[in-house]
Amino acid sequence: MKKIIFGIFAHPDDEAFGPAATLLHETKQGAELHLICLTAGEAGVNPDNHDDLATVRLEEWRAAGTLIGATSMHHLCYIDGRLCNNDYHEIAGEITKIVNNTLNEHSEKLEIEFMSMDFNGVTGHIDHIVAARVAAFVFYQQRELDRNMTRMLLSCVPRSEAPKPNTDWLYMDAGRAREVCQMVAFPELHHQVIEIIRAHHTQRNDGETHIKRRRNEVTTNYFMILE
Repeated sequence: MKKIIFGIFAHPDDEAFGPAATLLHETKQGAELHLICLTAGEAGVNPDNHDDLATVRLEEWRAAGTLIGATSMHHLCYIDGRLCNNDYHEIAGEITKIVNNTLNEHSEKLEIEFMSMDFNGVTGHIDHIVAARVAAFVFYQQRELDRNMTRMLLSCVPRSEAPKPNTDWLYMDAGRAREVCQMVAFPELHHQVIEIIRAHHTQRNDGETHIKRRRNEVTTNYFMILE
């Protein structure tokens, strides 16, 4: 049975710094991956003083998507840092259109999954929270029409890595208890995942911090699963 995954994230690099190992594993197993990015990440750090950071970050995102093996990539052109309830149903409509157009290209039986970030936004970023909740909104709406929508995976952080709330930047919740998150690990993909992370060169400080902090665990992902 053909598997199709819709990865729905707020910013370029969310797919790389979060569930890259799982996405790469799935495409290597033959899954068709469609990445949807709500913003261009223009509010991110700009260490090289690019005049048009949005364009550069989208180029980095497309490079990372190619390394992951994405079949298609869709940028929805919302403003980084400003996602809110006012955009909610409009975003949902655009995602629904992409999902339906994609599925209409297939006549065979499908296994369909959605993937996004934890509802708490992992770091607490409002854009992450909006992306995850809109993705779940679309998932459950579409599931009423198509029972081939099997599950949604929310990329999360376990409590072992974040034992208490953090206020170094935004308010970040403590990690999830192990009983509510499922671990998967693909150590054989280590070098490729590092390459995917480093494709987001403008965000290299965060990327290198992520690599250094997680070390051999950089190919270990945790998910809450909605079914």
